[in-house]
Amino acid sequence: MTDTFKITLKNCSFYAYHGVFPAEKEIGQRFFVDVELDVQKSDQIADDKLETTVHYGEVFALVEDTVTNAKYDLIETLAHFIGRNICDSFELVLNAKVTVRKPSAPIPGVLDFVEVCVETAR
Repeated sequence: MTDTFKITLKNCSFYAYHGVFPAEKEIGQRFFVDVELDVQKSDQIADDKLETTVHYGEVFALVEDTVTNAKYDLIETLAHFIGRNICDSFELVLNAKVTVRKPSAPIPGVLDFVEVCVETAR
């Protein structure tokens, strides 16, 4: 059995250019991202050293890079690549649950946001 713990980044905000419609790719909008990581507990975690865990500042930077340096039609695809990039970059991450919210979705109706959640396992 593997001992694990969770690291969560909530409501990370980025301005980016994702969407199906040309205006979404040109004008852009805010996106909000939550990341929940299942992390394998290192035997050295009691040493209280950053090297024995996942550096959540580096996770944030990776999420920011993924969100702001590409243009995807679907936020499902965006969430998939965020999770995949995290799992590929941090060997202690066993599972990444990524939620992407799009508050300005081009829907003819009143709503707070559209949200997708994608889980990616190592």
